[in-house]
Amino acid sequence: MTSPLRRQSLYALLALLPASALALDGAVASAPDDPILARLVQESVAARPELRQAREQARAERERVPQAGALPDPVVTLGLQNDGFRELTIGKMESSYYQLMLSQGLPWPGKTGLRTDLARLAAERAEAAVERVRLGVEADVRRGYLDLLLVRDRLALLDQLEGIWQKSAGIARARYESGEGAQSDVLRSQLELNRLKQRRWGLQSDERVRLQSLNRVRARPLDEPIPTTTAVRDLPLPVLQPAEAAWAGAEPRSPELKQARIDASFAEAGVALARRDRWPDLALTAALMPRGSAFEPMWQAGVSFTLPIWSLRKQWRAVDESEARAAAGAAGTLAVGQVLRQRVEERRSALTTLLETVKLYREGLLVQSQATAESTLSQYRVGRVTFASVLEANAGYVADQEGLLLAIADAVRIGIADSEVSLAPPGGSLAAGGLGGAAIPGTGAAGGPQGAKGGAAGAAAGGAGGGGASMSSM
Repeated sequence: MTSPLRRQSLYALLALLPASALALDGAVASAPDDPILARLVQESVAARPELRQAREQARAERERVPQAGALPDPVVTLGLQNDGFRELTIGKMESSYYQLMLSQGLPWPGKTGLRTDLARLAAERAEAAVERVRLGVEADVRRGYLDLLLVRDRLALLDQLEGIWQKSAGIARARYESGEGAQSDVLRSQLELNRLKQRRWGLQSDERVRLQSLNRVRARPLDEPIPTTTAVRDLPLPVLQPAEAAWAGAEPRSPELKQARIDASFAEAGVALARRDRWPDLALTAALMPRGSAFEPMWQAGVSFTLPIWSLRKQWRAVDESEARAAAGAAGTLAVGQVLRQRVEERRSALTTLLETVKLYREGLLVQSQATAESTLSQYRVGRVTFASVLEANAGYVADQEGLLLAIADAVRIGIADSEVSLAPPGGSLAAGGLGGAAIPGTGAAGGPQGAKGGAAGAAAGGAGGGGASMSSM
């Protein structure tokens, strides 16, 4: 049974926690898009050379469509026929004349339309490539901005941990000076404060890298500052959709699936064109041959065509080749669709776990962790627990706060990957222990109860996707 004094202490701790840490529904109220993020995305879309390159390639493909539907250029032939070499005999000899000939090639009916269809499909595929680049550009900025927010929040968390260490060091020093504590407690607290300096340098370096990455993608000076007005814990969490709704939203937006379907259509049109190529192309010829005033002019008209006498080795093999490519295109479309559905389901599964993890942190884990840290410090003050227990409890509390930030960040990364319609498999970034685990070697993630909870949360959120290393690796 919990004593009234303990219950009062717990209620006091609950009153000190921010409201966002006590949300029982595990969701964050929806908020408008961060204007800073919106500006970064707009600037990056306008500045990225990769996007301009894809757009120009698409424009080039569109320019090929009318070319594919045009007839071959006509051929004009100017000539002279003369009897003998001594003099010009036009008008004197009946067989001497000037010649003006016009020849126009005509593809077999249907070939021009099929070639136009192929060029149009190629242009559509290039447009899908533009969409893929655009989605990737926006997702890169959103992930980079999230990483910048996360590293800055972790720096703030490091400040909090430093304050806890300083408070604990002050109590250890007071107990030592009064003869109730050991000198090793004072030395240990000083050691942990110095270790925090090393981790701060690593996080500051990481912040510079994130800042430079965001400035690069928007073509700005690498050291240009980017202010942030929000925190990771305030970001809205993605909404978990039913499986069929998630697939229905991803399937028409996937550039890779659209490209695969266009490729299949391109291959099918190629089969039709290969079959039509078995028929010969034609050429119409008209000529006028003036012979001077003494003779009537001559004229000539004709039609010519190729003889496909080697069709068994060429045209028919081309049909077989095109049919094989069409079969490959159909299989490729099926394969891309299967991968896309798998990625949608993987992200749903990861997001389900992450939302439950965030809910667990907010409903009780942080409350219990802070209560344990405060209780352990109070008991150390009266000599009932060791200083190592204080460090372990404090480290576990900060590690749990970091775990919440990482879980929210991973959930947001899932939302970014959904918006990007990414085919990349989700990866894990939620590290157990974090700040607290690094502060006390051998504890945190594996030692105390807080570390164990942080480790469980990290394991639960594994496979969520995205980046940032734990502070314990700094």
